[in-house]
Amino acid sequence: MKARAVTDDVTLAFAHPAERAAATAPDLRDRISVRDHVVEVEIGAFQAERGVTQRIRFNVVVEVAPLPANLADDVDLILSYDRITEAIEGELSEERLNLLETLAERVADRILLEPQALRAFVRIEKLDRGPGTLGVEIARTKPADQGVRALADTPEPIILCLSNAAIASDRLTDWIDVAERHERPVILCVGFNDAPAVRVPNHKMVQRRIDLLAIEQNAWVLASHDDRCVVVETRTELDWGLRNDQISVWAPSKLVLDSVEGPGVSVTDIPALVAWFAGEMNAAEIVFVGMEPQQNAIEARFAAISEVAL
Repeated sequence: MKARAVTDDVTLAFAHPAERAAATAPDLRDRISVRDHVVEVEIGAFQAERGVTQRIRFNVVVEVAPLPANLADDVDLILSYDRITEAIEGELSEERLNLLETLAERVADRILLEPQALRAFVRIEKLDRGPGTLGVEIARTKPADQGVRALADTPEPIILCLSNAAIASDRLTDWIDVAERHERPVILCVGFNDAPAVRVPNHKMVQRRIDLLAIEQNAWVLASHDDRCVVVETRTELDWGLRNDQISVWAPSKLVLDSVEGPGVSVTDIPALVAWFAGEMNAAEIVFVGMEPQQNAIEARFAAISEVAL
């Protein structure tokens, strides 16, 4: 990443937005920040810092590309705050470091892999190394030729599609136990519940939304059986769950309705809908429990489907 001299704009990176605006006009950019994020970790070059942990505090400000005009309060269209904290946690977990400077560089590098990130200000301070606060502060700018990449590789999940019989089964807890222990993260999918379907003839778009909501209603039923299951609807939440060992239950309305091309299948065809979702999530495998998949609805890459009998 290109280094920048520590000038007034860096000094003002953590100041009040009004001061930053005055200092950087007319080239003012949108910013997001994570402030006073404190973690306890082993770090430092001195012998006294080995074998013990100490508190270090992060303040990070990221200049981002302008938000789309059709933001519509959609978390998937912004650089989420958890991407910043994940960059910090990811670098701290890689290896023990001696220098705050090295850590700051690596955190900035990770953040600038995000497509929306333009410039990162990273301040890291040691809180337990004397009467004062010791720290470093850097500013890094994304190179103009940097390709679009994700902050961190998101694991390829297993999509586990449960029938209503599976949801009601005494073995449900066992399956979720297996999902929790699996080396790959697992996303749960469901179909319609057993209640009579609501039908509105001659209103295809309305019917589509009703069908999607019926699937989501069943997702909440599944989540009520086990507190480890978290119903999520956005791609940002799904990606976060994959990186943080969360068992997510897919609520399909948002991804289906926001998709540019759409699934290309009826949302009432649950195996085909799940196959589309698996492709969107770059899934490694689909597992149907108590549900007969329609093989011709599954993409070739998912030809080897695992079927688990109740």
